[in-house]
Amino acid sequence: MTSVASGVARKKKFTLSAILIRISSLLIIGVAVYWLGLNLTKDPHQFAQVTINGLNNGLLYALIALGYTLVYGIIELINFAHGDLFMLTSVFSFAILTELFGAQGPSAKNYALLLLVLLMTMAFGAFLNVSIERLAYRRLRNAPKLAPLITAVGISFVLQWIGLRWVGSVPVNVNTVLPSGKYEIAGVEIAYKTFAIFLVTVPVLILLAYVVDKTKRGRAMRATAQDKDASRLMGIDVNQTITFTFAIAGAAAGTAGIMWAQTIGTVSYNLGFQLGLIAFTSAVLGGVGNLYGAVLGGLIIGLIQAYNDGLAIGPGQRWSQTMVFTILILLMVYRPGGLLGETAQEKV
Repeated sequence: MTSVASGVARKKKFTLSAILIRISSLLIIGVAVYWLGLNLTKDPHQFAQVTINGLNNGLLYALIALGYTLVYGIIELINFAHGDLFMLTSVFSFAILTELFGAQGPSAKNYALLLLVLLMTMAFGAFLNVSIERLAYRRLRNAPKLAPLITAVGISFVLQWIGLRWVGSVPVNVNTVLPSGKYEIAGVEIAYKTFAIFLVTVPVLILLAYVVDKTKRGRAMRATAQDKDASRLMGIDVNQTITFTFAIAGAAAGTAGIMWAQTIGTVSYNLGFQLGLIAFTSAVLGGVGNLYGAVLGGLIIGLIQAYNDGLAIGPGQRWSQTMVFTILILLMVYRPGGLLGETAQEKV
């Protein structure tokens, strides 16, 4: 009986459509590997330089994507306002560090102020995100899914309006306090700002992973995401757990906001639209609801953009967005749950 059952399972597994999907996916992967190999052999230094730039942007995308995946994982809401929350934190960091404290360039004093403003920006992002959850999303928790989704879009426009009133309609240049020099390793130049991004974002990502995986609060988050009613019966304060989730999602957005302002050097009221869309794509690519998937998706999107824009053999910068979303569509065709996500059927 075992052999018969296994034979039936094998026949179901290797259908014609499954074979075609595997062959086409292997073909796409082969073309991508061949393209990357051509660029690597043509100019290894340029390939390494572009990879560093891709990881730089990918870490920022990962921080923003964490907010999407955390909120979706616990209340199944695609928080379209999260990109504009990131925008407001970048504007807040500029207003406090540059305009209030008057930090204009690299110095030991300004480095200390940068760390202080980093904590302030994380707190601002957490407070703003918790306030949005308390005033808007909590009241719609038991409503049809379309209601909180439309509310999230409305809050996005409200945050954009606040950013427009705060900094105006023209992008504002930021006088960064990070050093502008470069460090050369085997002919590959790495900007000091890139080191700063790694030094700030990597510990934050590790800390968030530790909180979710190892702490009591993280276990409460995972339990609430799986079954809210059962969590209440086990003595978990569901409202408090959801509030905590929004807080750490806002703090991650605040970290991304200040690092964007300090490394890219500009802030604008519509910054959250494009960056939020890319970060949401990163979350979906890695598997929305999966913490590690958001990080992986952010890094992959950053590398895809960098390779497309900076390699000698490639479509070029004008095709950057097209390449990103084409790859996303292909992934959704071959793996709808994302790279680290699971394809689950909705219960009826």
